[in-house]
Amino acid sequence: MTDLADFPITRRWPPKNPAHIQYYGWTTPNGQKVSIALEELALPYDAHPVRLGEDDQHSPAFLSLNPNNKIPAIIDPDGPGGRPLALFESGAILVYLAEKTGRLLPADPAARYDVLQWLMWQMGGLGPMFGQLGWFRGAGKEIEDRRPVQRYEKESARLLRVLDQQLADRSWICGDYSIADIATAPWLRTMRDFYKAGDVVGWDSLENVPAYLDRFLARDAVRRGLRQPPTD
Repeated sequence: MTDLADFPITRRWPPKNPAHIQYYGWTTPNGQKVSIALEELALPYDAHPVRLGEDDQHSPAFLSLNPNNKIPAIIDPDGPGGRPLALFESGAILVYLAEKTGRLLPADPAARYDVLQWLMWQMGGLGPMFGQLGWFRGAGKEIEDRRPVQRYEKESARLLRVLDQQLADRSWICGDYSIADIATAPWLRTMRDFYKAGDVVGWDSLENVPAYLDRFLARDAVRRGLRQPPTD
């Protein structure tokens, strides 16, 4: 493929500017990772709302870009070798955008792998556990057996303590602000403010995480990214 018009998804969500990165997502933590990264890196992009409540993620157009029917996804018209590159999975997109710009992922190998291990920690632990906890506090709240939700409450609390310890002597997860923070903090915000689960995961007992989230949310690029894509 050599042109954005070759991607079926662009017929459902036409580019506003074909030279821009095309971002397909919603205002959920995984989507916010990408919109925040795009803002932090000052990369021009078109934000296309994939409305989860309207089942857009299962549409043939979206499935043509991500067969796993999950947001976010992107098309970069100026990918490697100057050819368009389509990507899904938020972690892969964060690494790609960081490498494209040479920012938010250190060049030093040891520091680079430090960021990558914390990115994987979020992808494999914090995000899935928080997501399951949120489901049981919402759609699954009428399930009488409390063991499943208690398992996710306990594991979410443990993961928060791991993060709290990591932040004991630093402002950001790996020292300098990085894609590890962009991956992690939107989930903290969702757990605290949307799921309102702070009371069951020991939020008020954490020494470092609450201030860390406040620092993150105070960043101008974060504020802009949290508003993308437009939902009205």
